[in-house]
Amino acid sequence: MRTKLRIILWIVMIVGGSAASLWLDWRLFRPLFLNPYFHMVTFIAGAVLMRLMIIASRNTGRLLARLGREGDIPRLETNRLVTEGVYGCMRHPMHFGLLFFPWSVALILGSPSFILIIAPLEVLLMIALIKLLEEPEAIQKFGDAYREYQARVPMFSLRPSCLRQLLAPSEQEER
Repeated sequence: MRTKLRIILWIVMIVGGSAASLWLDWRLFRPLFLNPYFHMVTFIAGAVLMRLMIIASRNTGRLLARLGREGDIPRLETNRLVTEGVYGCMRHPMHFGLLFFPWSVALILGSPSFILIIAPLEVLLMIALIKLLEEPEAIQKFGDAYREYQARVPMFSLRPSCLRQLLAPSEQEER
């Protein structure tokens, strides 16, 4: 049930953010919003960012599905703490990738207010939800093992080696 509520929240954030930004753009940034060159540049940047976000989410999702599930549990759930691979250098690599989703949508839309105002606010909200919901749930589920993992591994990491792991092609793509 929690997963469904989070998906609904994501949809509300993206659809609501898009609608609000288009309204703001028409009133505040009309010349830029109507500029086709601005849209070409932002569309390309948004498409690249969206592709990277999909790769990161797919890679971490596959790793979680392979290592984080024991027994017959619902899809998108885990019952084993994964600290290997990219999870060894950041605790929330999937969320890290998803943090760029609002910006990629904003860039694809070519919405200045979404890029400059709404996407950053949505990213801050997402980080707060990770800290206030995801982390306490993980502590409740995995106890001291997660607390030790928290002390050792940061929420997110920009280290090049960690980002390479996050965006590395999967074994299936290499074949």
